[in-house]
Amino acid sequence: MHSNSLSRFARPGYLARWLVLLVAIGPPACANPPFRTESGDPAAAGDIKVDPVSADRDLPLQVLDGQFKLQAGDIKGGAAAYLRAALLSDDPQLAEQATQLALVAANWNAADRAANRWHELAPTAQGVDQARGWLALGRGNSDAALDAFAGLIAKPGGKGWQMLGQALLAARDKAKAAELLSKLATPERLGDEELTWVAMSQLAFKLGDKFRAQDLSDQAVVKFHGVDSTGWNAQLALDRGDAMMARDIYGEGLRRNPESPRLRVAYAALLAQFGDEAAAAQALSAGKQDDLTYAARMAYAVRADDKPALAAIYLEVLDDKATRAPARHFLLGQLAELNEDYAKAADWYRKIPVDDQRWFDAQSRLSVTLDQSAKTDDALEIVRRLQSEPGLDNEAVGKAYLLEADILKRHGRDAEASAVYDRALSYLPDDTRLLYSRALLAASSGDVKVAEADLRNVIEQEPDNAAALNALGYTLADRTQRLTEALALIERAYALSPDEPSIIDSMGWVQFRLGRKEEAVATLKRAYDKFPDPEVAAHYAEALWATGRRDMANKVLADAMRAAPDNALLLDARKRLKP
Repeated sequence: MHSNSLSRFARPGYLARWLVLLVAIGPPACANPPFRTESGDPAAAGDIKVDPVSADRDLPLQVLDGQFKLQAGDIKGGAAAYLRAALLSDDPQLAEQATQLALVAANWNAADRAANRWHELAPTAQGVDQARGWLALGRGNSDAALDAFAGLIAKPGGKGWQMLGQALLAARDKAKAAELLSKLATPERLGDEELTWVAMSQLAFKLGDKFRAQDLSDQAVVKFHGVDSTGWNAQLALDRGDAMMARDIYGEGLRRNPESPRLRVAYAALLAQFGDEAAAAQALSAGKQDDLTYAARMAYAVRADDKPALAAIYLEVLDDKATRAPARHFLLGQLAELNEDYAKAADWYRKIPVDDQRWFDAQSRLSVTLDQSAKTDDALEIVRRLQSEPGLDNEAVGKAYLLEADILKRHGRDAEASAVYDRALSYLPDDTRLLYSRALLAASSGDVKVAEADLRNVIEQEPDNAAALNALGYTLADRTQRLTEALALIERAYALSPDEPSIIDSMGWVQFRLGRKEEAVATLKRAYDKFPDPEVAAHYAEALWATGRRDMANKVLADAMRAAPDNALLLDARKRLKP
């Protein structure tokens, strides 16, 4: 704990100064002039008197001893050595170091002596007041601490409150520190600096005095109505679980500070937590725009599946007269792609230069847009070139292989995709992304042996990989009679990610296969409510059918087929579940 806080105290440069001085004043190695007596006559060697310096009076030796002790983790010993050095030296910096070390070591007597020496050498140093307040607080003398800290924050320069915070946070008795803060952080002393009010409210919060933190924050909002006080006030509302109040605070703050990007971003994030992604995108649309706000609005609109908003954002960015740097070109490519203008998206992605950090991602998206434009051969050429691109790390190379396989699978070329995985794994044999993807492809084609081997490889490398545990458990539940083993794997996945719909679906399906049909219906309903995709719908409908709820099963299938009329799982379920 202390090593980081001590790094600023152990200054090799200080010792170096003394060593240079010793070398400078020492005698030359040869051609020494003879020592002469007062009469001018050469003196015999035996007549020269030299008074040796004792170890406890040797300043460089004390500094060196202190540094060695600190490097060995002996804080108390290092502090004692630095105190001895400070008492021998006229350097106020050395006295400061000795004081701070003694305070960290909680050696109050040493800290007192070092602080007195520091004050003697630098009477106006603010740090002396901080040290004396810290020292008094450590000794349990609250009145003396109050006097010292009051003097500290009263001095001009603006650093007093920051130094107070450092000392109170270092205090071992947080309750006493909070009590002192409540006496010091008064409206009269805090003055007219908004950041000072916010900082002291945050300090009270860190010291565990949430009542005082809230009181200071509320007063700051009333006094300043500023961005910093408003943002912190909203954070306190969220801390006590009052999201609606936080929403109101941000709303009022934006009414008073409509151009504040910080408030808009925070407000949008809160709206998204409420599930109102469209409102979050709208909140960010006010005020000055840049690549970050455009990208955030795009992300919220995607989550809201708001296609008109995406189209509007694209046109807005196109009309923006700002210089189009690579970041803007990439953003335009994303927006064009989301608006299904694949040809234009490809044009934007091509504008990203090879030396830009987005180049690899732009090339990857270019291949996708080309494939979407019925230029699959061109798309595959790009990803295959990426796989051998000089300078790419294994992470990027693996992504290129995965993308090639995804493009092939999209066109039903599963055998070729499997060969891509094989080729990639010969180069990156332990890549869990490739192993997982090959396993899913093998499972979908009924090759349980390959799927199980790859998934067990992933789990061996990453025992808490919930996706791999779930995939293996579901494969065994769906394709074998090893249902007890499947249940154990899915339970492990569920313990890691209890809210993941695919894992809940797997749990319901293995329950159904085990004959626990009523339990399966309840579990699958939970998965379907969270994520009504075709596979979950097919499982849920089958469980409903098996328990006699045929009308409900038909409704689930009908609703799912309206969204995905050609889905093979739904078509198979419809065929099997006919009366």
